[in-house]
Amino acid sequence: MADAFALLPKTREFLDRPSTMLIGEQWSAGEQGQTMALLNPATGNHLIDVPRGTQHDVDRAVQQARHAFDQSSWSTTRPRERQNLLLKLADLLERDADVLAELECLNNGKSVQMARAVDIQLCIDFFRYMAGWATKIHGTVVSPSLPLMPDDQFHGYIAREPVGVVGAIVAWNFPLLLACWKVGPALATGCTVVLKPADETPLTALKLAELALEAGYPPGVLNVITGIGAEVGAALAAHPDIDKLTFTGSTAVGKLIGKAAMDSMTRVTLELGGKSPTIVLDDMDPVEAAIGAANAIFFNQGQVCSAGSRLYVQRKQYDRVMAEISNIANNMKLGNGLDSSVDMGPLISAKQQARVSGYIDMGRELGADIACGGTAEGPGFFVRPTLITGLDQASPLVQEEIFGPVLVAQPFDDIEDAVRMANDNPYGLGASIWSNNLKQVHRMIPRIKAGSVWVNCHTALDPTLPFGGHKMSGVGREMGEAAIEYYTERKSVLIRI
Repeated sequence: MADAFALLPKTREFLDRPSTMLIGEQWSAGEQGQTMALLNPATGNHLIDVPRGTQHDVDRAVQQARHAFDQSSWSTTRPRERQNLLLKLADLLERDADVLAELECLNNGKSVQMARAVDIQLCIDFFRYMAGWATKIHGTVVSPSLPLMPDDQFHGYIAREPVGVVGAIVAWNFPLLLACWKVGPALATGCTVVLKPADETPLTALKLAELALEAGYPPGVLNVITGIGAEVGAALAAHPDIDKLTFTGSTAVGKLIGKAAMDSMTRVTLELGGKSPTIVLDDMDPVEAAIGAANAIFFNQGQVCSAGSRLYVQRKQYDRVMAEISNIANNMKLGNGLDSSVDMGPLISAKQQARVSGYIDMGRELGADIACGGTAEGPGFFVRPTLITGLDQASPLVQEEIFGPVLVAQPFDDIEDAVRMANDNPYGLGASIWSNNLKQVHRMIPRIKAGSVWVNCHTALDPTLPFGGHKMSGVGREMGEAAIEYYTERKSVLIRI
């Protein structure tokens, strides 16, 4: 139980006060005053109640965001001011980093140490990176040649303007980081935001809203609505006054959201599912490869859209790498993320635990070899890190996203096999290649159908590098200069002089 661990006073104070949503500058319990219960994934016990918003609450938040964009001065705020506000918000995240890490741990189940070192630090770095872009958004001057007006002179330019009101819907696996990936470029470009955190994990989004007000953001620039995805998320996706919708989550839900957005021709960015391959060539040290492959799938309990959930090892090293991964998995300690000695926390919910266990059971029914793990544990929503071998490429465990600590491995004979097997999947989010033969690696990279290819590392993220997918893994990109593109519109201007 969380009570068995000492929490920071600011964390306890946040949990003890009534939870409310931010609409404009008012903290609201919601139109109907209904709540929904959050559970601690490590124990299954009740953690806190948060408001269960309604479509009316979404309407109010969108109205506040529209007013802040159109009628207040936010969309015309000078770039330097947007930069300084983002830097101030990053400073506040850094000040309260330990509190945010504890909230993320309690609400999501991940290790508090990992949350502090990875999630929160990436948020801080990303806001500071995006703050720099606020002063570097520029247009282009062109020299028009209009053949029907040969005697006239023209001045032409292409301006970049904020897209407007942004609806942002984020997943539960990296609650704060995903929110920052969307809020950062929106605020840098002069957009306003209505943020809908995942049903299960809204706490750090609410804390972010609190810090945004402290930083000095005007009312309505950032609004946070909590509630059920099928109610609040659907209302936000279909809202006619949203100019851009950005979503991170499953491909199935992303398709529904994209279709709803198209009714109003709302711009969309969809960062969706993945089934990313990890490819180990035979020149790679098998111990190093096993450590890398284990980290690629067991990090964050395997609840990573780009997790290396498909492992392909050249046959010469296959048995050794399997043995090393099994040894790593068998020695991982599961437990509450507040315990610094724990290697892996729980899955997000009993539903997710059952889903992951169902795939493992399916593997058994298909005759797979469960090399290690394969069991669920409690209390809490734990699944042992699992390695599965003996399945063919067409198996659902190879083709479908499991989203848990389950690694499916297969051997391959040559590079052609590796590329073919890696691409034989509906997803295309990420991939990693493990080899010291960089000549071979460089030849493989253009052939891998994925939005990111990592070499001798996996899911290594940096604010400068765009992140997003090919195929069923989504549309658009997060991070990097590319993110600015998706939060602005181009306007062509032609002046006869």
